[in-house]
Amino acid sequence: MAERIIEQADLRTIENNLGAIHGDLKTIDSNVGEVNHNVKVVYDEIGNLAKEFHDFVSIQQRANRLGQAETRLVKIRQELDKKYGHYDVVRRTTTGILQADDLGIVKKETISTATEEMMIETPNYWLAPCLVALAAWINDRPELAERALKEGIKRNDEKTSLFFALICRRADRKKACLKWTQRYLANQDEENLDRKCIIILDAFASGLLGADSEGVVSRQMSEWLENLSDKPGFIEQQTKQWSEAINMKRKPVDASSYTYLKKYSQTWPALQDILEGANLHAEILEYFSNIFAQEASTATVKVQLDEILTSLVSDYDDEELPLRKEEKFEQFVVDFGGDEDRARQNMQIEQTAFDTHKDFTQLLTDAAMKPESSHSSVSTQKFAIALSRDWVSDAYNDIIAQNRMKIPHEIEINVDTFNDKTTDGQNETELLTKFGVLVDAEKADALSKCVLSGFEKFCLIGGAVIAGLGAGMMIAGSIFMGLIAVIAGIGMVINHFSKKKSLASTREEIEKKFEDKRVKGSEIIRAVLAEVVDFRSEFAEKDGESQLVIDFLEQITPEQYVRKLADSNRRIRL
Repeated sequence: MAERIIEQADLRTIENNLGAIHGDLKTIDSNVGEVNHNVKVVYDEIGNLAKEFHDFVSIQQRANRLGQAETRLVKIRQELDKKYGHYDVVRRTTTGILQADDLGIVKKETISTATEEMMIETPNYWLAPCLVALAAWINDRPELAERALKEGIKRNDEKTSLFFALICRRADRKKACLKWTQRYLANQDEENLDRKCIIILDAFASGLLGADSEGVVSRQMSEWLENLSDKPGFIEQQTKQWSEAINMKRKPVDASSYTYLKKYSQTWPALQDILEGANLHAEILEYFSNIFAQEASTATVKVQLDEILTSLVSDYDDEELPLRKEEKFEQFVVDFGGDEDRARQNMQIEQTAFDTHKDFTQLLTDAAMKPESSHSSVSTQKFAIALSRDWVSDAYNDIIAQNRMKIPHEIEINVDTFNDKTTDGQNETELLTKFGVLVDAEKADALSKCVLSGFEKFCLIGGAVIAGLGAGMMIAGSIFMGLIAVIAGIGMVINHFSKKKSLASTREEIEKKFEDKRVKGSEIIRAVLAEVVDFRSEFAEKDGESQLVIDFLEQITPEQYVRKLADSNRRIRL
């Protein structure tokens, strides 16, 4: 009866289920075998993904900040126009009045009326009463001129004195020019100079002051320098401020020639920095050369004085400084493509140009290196550089030394799991050998994990034994239990050979993967080494240009240069 029931049972279902179980076990085992192999790859991919994400976020942030800066610039300039736009009318009128009086084509009464209207429309502005005084002077009304002058001095003694020193020189009233110049200089402290003092330097450097006034200015500058140089830490301060000003001329490096170094060397940020420092030599040489290559103005004294007067009155006033600072910062953000950190660094250096008062040497530095912000002429730039030559040279030698100190002796190479160093890119054979040893070791490690487990090994013999026992049980009469044992044993044997075949396929994949790594990694290492050679060569070439800057500065003789500034035989004690 039992035999008939067993014979009638549908054993195909059992066979199918055992087959499915075997398949699932095979899949699970295969997946588990790949986990350890893939864990490291996953970590590497996560690291790369994190870097790419960080780069993407950084690029997006800069793009957003760039758009924001452009919008802010528009708003700041609108606010400047709204708050101080009416000053421009007064400013533009200044030279207009002088030129109209020269030509005699405008009624003097018209000039007086125009200036009086401006006095009413621009309360508290120092230039308005100065124009009233100027108009009264033209109309020969001394009492009105005197009252207007007092109001101008009350509003801003320094600017009013400077304004009339230039006006008197323009009218060739040398004694009056001397008195106003002396009044202006008497209000100055070499450690706390009015930033408009650059105007006197402009007139002096351009050879526009009379001999007497020039003597006053030259003696005053000599006294300022003498007083400042006696103070502790003076030389160190000069080196610092000139170093900062010179370093402002640094420009970002074009990294297109070093794509492999940028991607496969953790030393790249340091390399980029020192290459930027080496490129500075050509930048600063061109900057200085362009200044000294420009010819002195051949315009008449009146025209040159009008230009300086325009600079005096059109340069923004102290109350405009907060908005002007914001404008300059946002412009830096635009200039550096949304890089706010770099904009902030440059703004910290540029800050001195916006200071309402500064010491004399800082005035010279700003005049030479920040002409747009300090509103200095080319003549003043030449004079400032010549007068500061020794400090510039000291600062420049310090910049060269600092940049050379940062040169890394060894450059890292980081390719996947391979990390090593090179000095000059000439150890290719050594590095490729080390890389090959690393790849072989990693491959051997991966292959060592790609073996049959103890159970899988047991499946061959154990499955055969179980199948044999099952056959014996069936012969002995226990057909059902024997059949189950036979099927299980056969399944174990099949699992053994199936796993063995799967492992063979996996080992082939491992062999291929590491061979690809060997080939691609070797190509990358060769490319990095080639770029190291190029980098060392380029840096040496660029760094060598520093001597050209030093030679250029050495040939500038302050005494000789000052003598060339005008036809007069003035001298300045340096």
